[in-house]
Amino acid sequence: MIEASPRPGDIGLCRINGPVGWLIRVGQWLNGDGFRDYEHAFIVLDGGRLIEAQPGGARIVPLSTYDDRKVTYVAPAELTDEQRVLICAAAERYEGVPYSFLDYAALAAHRFHLPVPWLRRYIASTKHMLCSQLDDQAYRDAGTELFSDGRWPGYVTPAAIGEDLARGGERK
Repeated sequence: MIEASPRPGDIGLCRINGPVGWLIRVGQWLNGDGFRDYEHAFIVLDGGRLIEAQPGGARIVPLSTYDDRKVTYVAPAELTDEQRVLICAAAERYEGVPYSFLDYAALAAHRFHLPVPWLRRYIASTKHMLCSQLDDQAYRDAGTELFSDGRWPGYVTPAAIGEDLARGGERK
């Protein structure tokens, strides 16, 4: 479900311009998500803050950091206030977790069914995360699944979140 104004626990989705955004778009395409409008995802926290995975590690910054960007805020339609509190608390525990561009290669390897024995563990690892993996893991830690299609933990991109939740949270 698309939210009119951000609430704690919502996921913010936006574009990234330039070469990094282009690389993420290619990574999402290789993952089967096509060329979508979202290359970045973050979780809205209380107190006008957000947490986002960045190349220097996951960080908590003011929500106003994105005031000059077009952001779509989404959340599952059935999300309760209690779940929002749990999601925010879970997300904050990932502050400082390193970012890993290699996760896009791992996601693509899974999509192409490459026989890599350690792939599932690597994708699910919380020792390194893409922005969308951080969001998905915080929701999982809080007992809320973003997807009910049986996907591996961590097998998610910003485009996948946008595709699912911007449509109204219909489950695949």
